[in-house]
This record gives sequence, structure tokens and C-alpha cells, in this order.
Amino acid sequence: MVWSWGGLFLILAATYYQVQLDVEINEWFGGFYDSLQEALAGRITDAGILYGLLFDFARIAGVLVLVAIGTACFSSFWCMQWRNSMAEYYHGKWVGHVEGASQRVQEDTLKLARILETLGVGLVEALMKLLAFIPLLHVLSKQVTELPFIGHVDNSMVWIAILTALGGTVILAIVGGKLPGIEYDIQKEEAAYRKYLVQSEDGVSLKATMNNLYDRAKKIHYVSFLHYLYFDMTKWTYLQAMVVVPYFALAPTIVSGAVTLGFVTQISRAFSKVAESMQYIVRSWSTIVELISIHKRLREYERAIK
Repeated sequence: MVWSWGGLFLILAATYYQVQLDVEINEWFGGFYDSLQEALAGRITDAGILYGLLFDFARIAGVLVLVAIGTACFSSFWCMQWRNSMAEYYHGKWVGHVEGASQRVQEDTLKLARILETLGVGLVEALMKLLAFIPLLHVLSKQVTELPFIGHVDNSMVWIAILTALGGTVILAIVGGKLPGIEYDIQKEEAAYRKYLVQSEDGVSLKATMNNLYDRAKKIHYVSFLHYLYFDMTKWTYLQAMVVVPYFALAPTIVSGAVTLGFVTQISRAFSKVAESMQYIVRSWSTIVELISIHKRLREYERAIK
């Protein structure tokens, strides 16, 4: 209990510190690009000013890299302890005659631990970025004079980030709704095919049975390819469109001459951080699909051993 909660607190604290460093880098971008604009206009002639700014970035980024690497290593070790706990639990309730028992205990517990590490740390980071960058985006939005075709809207960039991210998430959830069931069917058919091959190693195998099991596995893979085709097409079209959304929204403010290059860089980066955090489900959907499939298989196995 101490290990699980203590480890969780350490991961949360390290992730929070990383996000704060990212916010500091976002502020650095504003100052750097404003100085760059001044230098290009001939109003800054001392290169030492730019060198100093670059040194500041190296200092912040260096600390961020060290913290990120340390957090990643500790998170991997921490999640492995969950795999150990699951394995020990299933060892104590081992029922070898349940179909797929070896694959559930060996493969699925390992996959579950690794996926929980990826999704869990990613979710914590996404939530903390929202808490850090939404207030920043709210402050920056006060300098946005108007939106295209709409006019002035209070907290405009915050609303655009939220609405476009939630809209994309809903669309992708609908488009990819069948993928968890397909992934479950793939694993089920592959498990039956694998089991027959293992059993045939020391005995007589029937080629017709082997081919039939493989054909069933192959068929569901082709179904998966089709569904991922239109899912990936929708996903990447949406993500690429989101690249230009902040600049489209800022166009009236930019042409009015009311803001600097540093401001545009700073607010577009803050917008991207908020949008990316809210697109967590969209960007992680393939991994979430696999997690749902693994959970269904382990629950099915637990019902069988009870």
C-alpha cells in the first residue's frame, strides 16, 4: 500500500513539475520571438542578448529532459509492480485447463501493465497541462480582438480549443466505436490458432484444422484493416486541420497589427497544449482499444477460474 500510493504521489509530483517547466518554456517563446522580431528590424544589434535567451532555454530544457527521463524510468518500474501483483494473484488461482490460461497470465498481464503505464502517465500529464495552460490561454485571449465571421468573443481561444477538441473526440469515438470488439475477436481467434499449433508440436496435426483456424484469424484481421483505414483517415485529417485552427482564429488580430510575433507564437503554443490535452482520447484511441480488449479477456478468464 505504501509503495503503490507513495509511487503514485512521486509520479504526480514529477509530472506537475514537468508541466510547470513547459509553461516556463512557453513564456520563453514569447520573449525570444519578440527579441527576434526586434533584431530583424534592426532595433537589437547585440547578439549577446539572443545568446542569453538561448542559454535560458537550454537551462530549462535540460532540467525538463532529466526530470522526464527519471519519471519515465520510475513509472516503468512502478507499473511493473502491478504486473507482479497480478501474476502472483493468478498463480495462486491457477487453473491450467481453462482455454488460453497461459496467454492470459503471461501475455495479457504484461500488456496491461505496459498500457496502463502509457495511458496512465499520459492522462495525468494531459490533465495537469489543462490546469496549467487554460488559465494562461485565458489571459492571452484578452488580446485577441475578434474572430473570423463572428466578431469579439470573451475567452475566444479557450472556447475554440475546447469545442474543436471535444468535437474531434466525439467524431473519432463514433468512427472507431467498433474497434474494441474487433480487437477482442482478433485476440480470441489468434489464441485458438496458437493453442492448436502448440498442441500439435508433440502430436499429429490436421492440416485442414490448422488452415481453418488460420483463415478465421486472417479474416478478422482484414476486417480490422478496413475499419482502421477510415478511422485513421478521419483521425489524421482532423489532427492536421487542428494545426491551422489557431492561426485562422488569430488572423483578424494579426492583420490589425495589435500583437507581436512573440505573442502569436506564445498563444498558438498554449492553444496547441490545451487542444492536445483534450485530444488525449483521440491520440490514444488505438491503445485504449487494446486496453479494453485485454480487460475483457482477463475478466472472461477470471469468470472461468471462479
